[in-house]
Amino acid sequence: MATPLTDQEKRKQISIRGIVGVENVAELKKGFNRHLHFTLVKDRNVATPRDYYFALAHTVRDHLVGRWIRTQQFYYETDPKRVYYLSLEFYMGRALQNTMISLGLQNACDEAIYQLGLDMEDLEDMEMDAGLGNGGLGRLAACFLDSMATLGLAAYGYGIRYEYGIFNQKIKDGWQVEEADDWLRYGNPWEKARPEYMLPVHFYGRVEETEEGPRWVDTQVVLAMPYDTPIPGYMNNTVNTMRLWSARAPNDFNLRDFNVGDYIQAVLDRNLAENISRVLYPNDNFFEGKELRLKQEYFVVAATLQDVIRRFKTSKKNSATLLSFDSFPDKVAIQLNDTHPAMAIPELMRIFVDIEKLEWDTAWDLTRRTFAYTNHTVLPEALERWPVQLMETLLPRHLQIIYQINLIHLNHIASLFPGDMGRVRRMSLVEEEWGRRVNMAHLCIVGSHAVNGVAQIHSNIIKTDVFQDFSELEPEKFQNKTNGITPRRWLLLCNPGLADLIAEAIGEDYVKDLTQLQKLNDLVDVDAFIRDVAKVKQDNKLKFAHYLEKEYHVKINPASIFDVHVKRIHEYKRQLLNCLHVITMYNRIKTNPAAPFVPRTVIIGGKAAPGYHMAKMIIKLVTSVADVVNNDPIIGKKLKVIFLENYRVSLAEKVIPATDLSEQISTAGTEASGTGNMKFMLNGALTIGTMDGANVEMAEEAGDENLFIFGMSVEEVLALDQEGYDAMQYYTTIPELKQVIDQIKSGFFSPKHPELFNDIVDMLFNHDRFKVFADYESYVKCQERVSTLYQDQRQWTQMVIKNIAASGKFSSDRTITDYATQIWGVEPTDLKIPPPSEPREAIEETARALRRI
Repeated sequence: MATPLTDQEKRKQISIRGIVGVENVAELKKGFNRHLHFTLVKDRNVATPRDYYFALAHTVRDHLVGRWIRTQQFYYETDPKRVYYLSLEFYMGRALQNTMISLGLQNACDEAIYQLGLDMEDLEDMEMDAGLGNGGLGRLAACFLDSMATLGLAAYGYGIRYEYGIFNQKIKDGWQVEEADDWLRYGNPWEKARPEYMLPVHFYGRVEETEEGPRWVDTQVVLAMPYDTPIPGYMNNTVNTMRLWSARAPNDFNLRDFNVGDYIQAVLDRNLAENISRVLYPNDNFFEGKELRLKQEYFVVAATLQDVIRRFKTSKKNSATLLSFDSFPDKVAIQLNDTHPAMAIPELMRIFVDIEKLEWDTAWDLTRRTFAYTNHTVLPEALERWPVQLMETLLPRHLQIIYQINLIHLNHIASLFPGDMGRVRRMSLVEEEWGRRVNMAHLCIVGSHAVNGVAQIHSNIIKTDVFQDFSELEPEKFQNKTNGITPRRWLLLCNPGLADLIAEAIGEDYVKDLTQLQKLNDLVDVDAFIRDVAKVKQDNKLKFAHYLEKEYHVKINPASIFDVHVKRIHEYKRQLLNCLHVITMYNRIKTNPAAPFVPRTVIIGGKAAPGYHMAKMIIKLVTSVADVVNNDPIIGKKLKVIFLENYRVSLAEKVIPATDLSEQISTAGTEASGTGNMKFMLNGALTIGTMDGANVEMAEEAGDENLFIFGMSVEEVLALDQEGYDAMQYYTTIPELKQVIDQIKSGFFSPKHPELFNDIVDMLFNHDRFKVFADYESYVKCQERVSTLYQDQRQWTQMVIKNIAASGKFSSDRTITDYATQIWGVEPTDLKIPPPSEPREAIEETARALRRI
């Protein structure tokens, strides 16, 4: 049961979590009891913890609804330029606590739930994560929605309402086992179905040439049903919309065309159409060219563009005048989150040319001015290349349009570079080698007015390497937009102790202007502040240790360094390098048990794509090493290894605030940005990392001396590639590395199956694209520096404070402000929409004020 707050604690709980008014609390209790009774049809005798969660969720949602409607009314009145963020993934996590924080209701809800004799954390833990994403790309989309609402942009997230999100990971006998994520099993209180906006999406068929132009005929139709989720801005009364599409079979599906009397089978076959939104593809940084995936990509695009055009046509101005599409790019900005929604480009062209009967050149000009493209990776296996044959079958008209775009594009290239057939071939949207394929990145670049990478180093690589030909042609098109994270979820929500401490020190405005954290530099030598920061971290570590004991029955030493490596399991992220260091530490303790050793708890977590053999082997290696280390009496409390099962957003919120050392150790030039690195920095962990992705800018902001930087630079990796990477050379010259590899090879960690890890060893020696051995020595030495500094808690905490003070740049508010002003042509505003308690006229008044500005 919850314990009541002392007066001092109540005073400390400043307004970043809202005020506790008596009326407020009474109203919330009343709403809670009303929903328990009328919505859930339960009383307190039979209600379960889940019922209580739903009652609270509906009560909090009630406070969103008025603002949600108000926001849409406000956009209708002001008719701003709309921003559409198209993504196949939105990794949202849980909504309850985030909504309470955004509405300033958290303290009042805490008090109401306490008075009802319930425990708030127990209720929050009943909520299922909305796991509609794989990792960084999907979580970035979620952070961006939060920032767009907080900055008052008229923005919409569009994606797919997957029935099954990212799989739940179970570890059995040390192996990853996948279970379906049936996240909608108990219903989702945060979504509202909108069947009145259901739209048709066409597949297959053929193209018929008519006097009016090409017609796409004999298609199969699938219906797209929208589900809307509210996206609250922080304390500004703005509530934007995320609209996710679900596939539905039309009622005459398989009955009209193929009716041979098998009515039952025809109804059962409706599942085939509805499979489109059944499940999220669980690949991170890997392209799997399956027909169902292409169907998903076109499904979200076709439904969304119909919606976008409907909203454009029915806007206050357009519904009153003769419609013209000339103003389309002035009223619509569409951001493509990677190439997954790239079919939006030929689809908008199809609508403009085939349906709205615009001239090709006009349509192409409007299309290019509407779209912008974000690239998220330079790994070749992640780039989407769709077979022409598949596209011809599924989307014949779109393939024709892509051919036409390509023809005009290549004629332009040939005219600028006569005789340079190599360049023409490299820049084509259609690749001829390895079977004819459409290069979706090329389509996005040619069809957009802006292309951006997601960290400075990544944007440079795009310009000078991957898309060099394109950036030489249109250098002004290529930009950088370094990723960011929302401080609402990644500080206020997950680390209230630190958020309150900061607010006491520098005020509360930092929540909406994270650059204000720079003021903490003034406190870096203040003993009381150093003590307070260290205490918050220690409290978070104790809380996480308690969680691990309760959930996983593992006991860890809260005085040890919490060394955390959580992210998708992938060779380029080099969980293997971490593993080699763990074995090295183990060997050192075994060799000299009496030598001083700074205790460590190494926590590794993340999911492997189900079909990614090497990633699954890496998990098995980590769990096997953990079995040996954790059960060796000589090691005792000095070293523990934990594999964190089923890493997800809600688990990140628990582990990140408790972390001392953040592992960001990808091979330089492979991690486009990373955002976990930013979350750890903001929450008072120090970073051990390579000069890769956003680590480079973190070091720039905090000073190199305040991160633990090791390993090769991008230039050194390139040089090593040119001279030829020879793993054996490191193995033979570094005795500790040789010992570790020999142990893995000989079955020391798999005595029942000595050859179990042969594939890993073979890869490390013969085809390691990510050069684990090359950075081993530098990494181990750097880890020694970590242990040394950790012994001086004062100096360690001072470095922590410098890092927190330097993390302001990495707010997604900054990232979105840059997208808004430099790509979308819209301005953020701190204007507050009038709350539902004020009359409708207040909206018109605010709209007039906005126009005056």
